[in-house]
Amino acid sequence: MKYLICGLLLVQLLMFSSCKKDFLDKSPEEDITIEEAFLQRRYAEAFLSDVYADLPLENWFTDMVDPNPFVVASDEMNVPWPEKFAKLMNKGSWNAYNVASQQWRNMYEGIRKANIFLKHIDKTPLGKDFTQQDKDRWIGEAVYLRAFYHFWLMRIYGPIPIMDYDAGVADDFTKIKRQPLDQGIDFVSKECDRAISLLPMRVTSDRNIGRVTAAAALALKARMLLYVASPLWNGNPDYAGFTDKEGVKLFPGQYQAEKWKAAALAAKECIDKCEAAGYQLYKKYADPVQNYQQLFLENNNIEVILARNCTTPDIGGYYPGMTEKCAFPGSLGGWNGYNPTQQQVDAYEMDNGKAPVLGYNNDGSPIINQASGYTEAGYAATAMTGRWMEGVSNMYVHRDPRFYASINFNGAYFIDRRMQFWSSGADGRGNAGRDYNTTGYLLKKSVDPTANIAQGRYSLKTWIFFRLGEFYLDYAEALNESDGPVADVYKYMNLIRERAGMPILPAGLTAEQMRERIRNERRVELSYETHRYFDCHRWKIAAQTDNGPIYGMNISAGTSLQDDAYYKRTVVERRVFQGPKHYLFPIPQSEIDKTPNIIQNPGW
Repeated sequence: MKYLICGLLLVQLLMFSSCKKDFLDKSPEEDITIEEAFLQRRYAEAFLSDVYADLPLENWFTDMVDPNPFVVASDEMNVPWPEKFAKLMNKGSWNAYNVASQQWRNMYEGIRKANIFLKHIDKTPLGKDFTQQDKDRWIGEAVYLRAFYHFWLMRIYGPIPIMDYDAGVADDFTKIKRQPLDQGIDFVSKECDRAISLLPMRVTSDRNIGRVTAAAALALKARMLLYVASPLWNGNPDYAGFTDKEGVKLFPGQYQAEKWKAAALAAKECIDKCEAAGYQLYKKYADPVQNYQQLFLENNNIEVILARNCTTPDIGGYYPGMTEKCAFPGSLGGWNGYNPTQQQVDAYEMDNGKAPVLGYNNDGSPIINQASGYTEAGYAATAMTGRWMEGVSNMYVHRDPRFYASINFNGAYFIDRRMQFWSSGADGRGNAGRDYNTTGYLLKKSVDPTANIAQGRYSLKTWIFFRLGEFYLDYAEALNESDGPVADVYKYMNLIRERAGMPILPAGLTAEQMRERIRNERRVELSYETHRYFDCHRWKIAAQTDNGPIYGMNISAGTSLQDDAYYKRTVVERRVFQGPKHYLFPIPQSEIDKTPNIIQNPGW
């Protein structure tokens, strides 16, 4: 952690000095101290803006030191590039020495910046252009960001050191240790409450788009309490004996059913207050396929609670149009790389609301739900505009509208052509080198069809951290676990389904049946938004979902759209998940070497 402090001091120096000038060619203001800097509003605001800089770019599923390996490390997606960190996770080849440490480094850097800001902001004088209300809002933003960064660490490491003070380079870092999980949860919860009291519910001007709000604090608290109530964190026997060097237990020892009630209350409060402030489910278009697709392309729309811009220029090593390059087919200049799995494709219901696949046989073949109308034989004799074209496999007809907004499949129409994923097709394995489609599917969700790779034309993208629809599902899940499938569980599940153009749930479901419906609804509605990995972990089912074979189509076969050889479920790779070890990330060994009282996670 000491290198974080040194790194931040360098950031501060860069803020207040010019890297283009000679060392001796300086203006007077370039030698000001941090205390002097906060005497000027513009420097204080610049420092606060820098606290935001550590919000992760989670639209990057690979590269950039892996800020988001979680999508590829779940059963949602595969990529063809074996050197990516997520692929090491999939092979079980990661450890405390080679683990991607970007999350640890960046989150603590952001925490350190927030602590400095909160320590010095009282020095900034009030005036006509900086009122007490302005100062309170800035404090609320820094408080929130500090809480956000702490939770972003807890979700992968569990208990962490709580840094709520401005640590200095002269401090004794051997005294830093992990606090019990309950203390971390209590800290983030209280920070969210404090931020709520200081922040507006919504931004009121374009200049403030992207700044955190009370709505974002309600959202953070609600998601965290849902995690707290879940099996991984709520009386998990796997961690019953996990203590620090002084014998302090780091995880709660007993299951507490009331945590589900707390999670339900927090989610409902988030929903009610957000809706009162004007947030709504995005329902701009009558066609549910178009509506769901545009939800992720229309920046800062009415459903978005917190998002960050994802830069398009090639600055600081960021590739412009990374999402499009990875998700476009080779015939459009793309890398064929963001490949949804067959398991994810199977999760999309038929448009009659019935599951197409009920499970799998030992050989991986699907147990088809005959009542659903799903078949893997034959090809579509007719088309449905905006969903499927004539001639595609019957596997892809009459599916949940969100399927057509999220997945490009063989024979699907995209931009100006039909996809050709069979081996000899324009986008097939036979016409690709290292960048090839591994599963026979490409990601469509969040992909801008107006982009043009050859011309280098891309739109500004945002990554959504929180949107209102998530909390409908959070509330339904927590309420079902605490009270069973009561009316509100049906209400909020059905609001999501109706928006998606899907039938409402059948009446009379048991709590267990509703749990399965909720989990699958999350898998579909929140796909590729960094939820699936954490959902499977907190439910403690990742040992099943993230372990064993991952399937796709037979990409090495086929000479035409209707070649049956291509439509054979084929093992793409075999993944390794060791529970309970892999339910938490290892803390980078380099950090433990610097702060020896930070104990490693179990199994690492």
